[in-house]
Amino acid sequence: MSEEHFSLSGQVFGRIREGILSGKYAANEELKEKTLGEEFGVSRTPVREALRQLELEGLVSIIPNKGAYVIGVSLQDIKDIYEMRCLLEGLCASWAAEKITQEQLAELDENIFLTEFHAEKENWCQMVELDNRFHELLYQASGSRELSHVLRDYHQYVQRVRKVSLGYPKRVQESKEEHKAIVEALRSKDPKKAQELATKHIRNTISNMDRLGWENMMK
Repeated sequence: MSEEHFSLSGQVFGRIREGILSGKYAANEELKEKTLGEEFGVSRTPVREALRQLELEGLVSIIPNKGAYVIGVSLQDIKDIYEMRCLLEGLCASWAAEKITQEQLAELDENIFLTEFHAEKENWCQMVELDNRFHELLYQASGSRELSHVLRDYHQYVQRVRKVSLGYPKRVQESKEEHKAIVEALRSKDPKKAQELATKHIRNTISNMDRLGWENMMK
């Protein structure tokens, strides 16, 4: 098959995956090849391939002679991911403290500056994007392709609850200060401190979810 074909299949995969993780496609909803093909303006073949890939990822179940159905991400999945992120984000920050460059620190400083600006303006959508970017910069600074890949996936899996959580001004302020502390530990080249702060950052997020109610975050 041509490179263009694989690229098209990958694009369809990404769009369906995003739809599942954002809640556009609900759990147990049937994903019809014809309907999705019309929605994305493609033939059924790249849709079929994308659904098979999503089945391998555990987001879709394909039942022979019936169709493809959304499995999605359950509440327990979300809780499990946050517990795993506590460990892995800490490890990531520890490695980043040893490997981070001055250019990467400058990008993190800019991220903090923009976060403070948009927090004052209550631009919550921008806050979510800046939070995404902060963690992406941290993943890059770790120097580990494998760890970055896992954490990016986890970050996408919990995007629905993150958007809700970052809509609360108190948590936004707390998160901003936690990010600043992590950056200072990175600047000081202190792996142990960076790991402790990054772990605490995710643990505080879990505590915030507990206060708000996990079920409410999934609606």
